[in-house]
Amino acid sequence: MKIDVLLGLQWGDEGKGKIVDVLTPQYDIVARFQGGPNAGHTLMFDDKRIVLHTIPSGIFREQTLNVIGNGVIIDPFIILNREIKQIEVLTDVKSKLCISEKAHLILPTHRLLDAANENFRGKNKIGSTLKGIGPAYTDKISRNGLRTGDLLLPDFLKKYNALKDLHLRQIETLQFDYRATQIDNLSFEAYETAWFEAAETLKSYKICATEYLINDALQSGKKILAEGAQGTLLDVEFGSYPYVTSSNTITAGVCVGLGVAPAKIGKVFGLFKAYCTRVGEGPFPTELSDDTGKKLQLSGKEFGSTTGRPRRCGWLDLPLLKYACMLNGVTELIMMKADVLNDFETISVCTAYDYNGTISDAIPFDVSAQPIPQYRPMQGWQCEIKTNNMPSELTDYIAFIEQYLGLKIGLVSVGADRDQNIRL
Repeated sequence: MKIDVLLGLQWGDEGKGKIVDVLTPQYDIVARFQGGPNAGHTLMFDDKRIVLHTIPSGIFREQTLNVIGNGVIIDPFIILNREIKQIEVLTDVKSKLCISEKAHLILPTHRLLDAANENFRGKNKIGSTLKGIGPAYTDKISRNGLRTGDLLLPDFLKKYNALKDLHLRQIETLQFDYRATQIDNLSFEAYETAWFEAAETLKSYKICATEYLINDALQSGKKILAEGAQGTLLDVEFGSYPYVTSSNTITAGVCVGLGVAPAKIGKVFGLFKAYCTRVGEGPFPTELSDDTGKKLQLSGKEFGSTTGRPRRCGWLDLPLLKYACMLNGVTELIMMKADVLNDFETISVCTAYDYNGTISDAIPFDVSAQPIPQYRPMQGWQCEIKTNNMPSELTDYIAFIEQYLGLKIGLVSVGADRDQNIRL
């Protein structure tokens, strides 16, 4: 068997949580391979709205094992208090969750460092979610990090204090008063106490070498879906650097984030919104700063599920989407939030850029470049989309995207609930 992959093709927030939930009945295992609690995967079913940050989105389907891979970073406080405690009344989390012993931990001082770094950057801030993601990945790469498996070792506290002292010295050089900073509405000392309590509870969950679990499952014929977080355009290598996340969000990240060989990759489902959004700083060629952008934001309820920050909105950017498909080896497209465009008379689609008089669909290296989008106007459908009857204008919109990308769209989401989809 091969491992299938589902990931976002834009700047995140494409609706991955919903589609993982929809596809999970076809799989035995759902595994997160990168990112951390900066993710916000929203699921809606039975009139409930649930946001997951670290736990895979297959957790509500019976008979499905959910794996947090080694490429993920974990904040014990968030996973326990912001996730497990919220959903354990709906499902037996402990019996359906495995955590990699090699997944790195986000310490309380990582979150302080995140805030200190953003404060130091001033006007040049990255737009961090302040969840400690960047500092935790920095420690991982510089070989200072602590891993989930370290929680089980007798010298964990000694290692923790050594890393904490290092962080506090770094914070001091940034002239940041961490004692005046709150983390999740708690003082640092109170948050640290709660963090240790959560870490102690986390030790009672199944922590193991998930790379063996994944490969043994593939060998025995089990079907596995790898769930990505953030989006391709936030990839640390190929995104709009430096306005990116700190991990590999593309298909290649599955190999290192779960411990599987490249030859084991199967289908790649690429998700994209019928328009574009972005949270935080960074380039956004098709951004609309007018009433149309505001209408997209309000109609799509475009506010971050993790931070609550309003998302910047704009028309669909096909050159960026084509770039993302190339990087990921996408085999099937899934279009999300088509219903948000129901009330638009005309819809514009970016097909190329004007760089100082030169028309191109290439993505520039310089993130400060301001290419002028070249738009193709298309007729809107101006009606509610029925799951059993698509308007012809939407069919034309889909056909145009498929022709440009050379890929088929297999599913169109027309609402937030797990049942509001059209399979093509």
